[in-house]
Amino acid sequence: MAKAFKYGLKGITGYLEPAERDLLRGLLDDVISMLESEAKENEDPLAAMIGLDMDVKKPADRALLRLLPNVMKDDDAGSLEFRQLTERSVRESKIGALRATAMGLDKDDLVLTPADAQRWSMALNDVRLVLAERLDIRDEADADHVHSMQDWSQAEDVESYLALVYNFTTWLQESLVQSMLAARQAKP
Repeated sequence: MAKAFKYGLKGITGYLEPAERDLLRGLLDDVISMLESEAKENEDPLAAMIGLDMDVKKPADRALLRLLPNVMKDDDAGSLEFRQLTERSVRESKIGALRATAMGLDKDDLVLTPADAQRWSMALNDVRLVLAERLDIRDEADADHVHSMQDWSQAEDVESYLALVYNFTTWLQESLVQSMLAARQAKP
């Protein structure tokens, strides 16, 4: 059974059973797949190097849109321009955190440096955003309904299983953030 992250003499530590690590690795890989852009033929190397993508569009997938939202609520043109200038680097940053977290799952005992903890927090947040969108969490009532699912034996369908996975990743991220705050308070 997973053990919550905690801050101690070794730093931030936690423990996940092999099945829990496999589950989390699969979730991380799924989000990475969502974020990876298709390679473009004849792409301008300078544009690629500085992160420009003039062909980018607002994501049609609502979960991907949660990861890569419009920056201006009522300005589609302004949001598109901003997306052209930044989306590639945002995707790469997110993919980097997700991959680093997945690689960290190769160890039985999780011992995180402050930089590792930051990447884990970002990766878990992205996983939770995708799960929240797939579960159609829109308000507090939706969240309460999802959080009411606590028993794995209750998982009768895809939605209830996703709710349990969402609750697990939420618990894991909350314990990580609490540990990061404890680590920050412990430093003089």
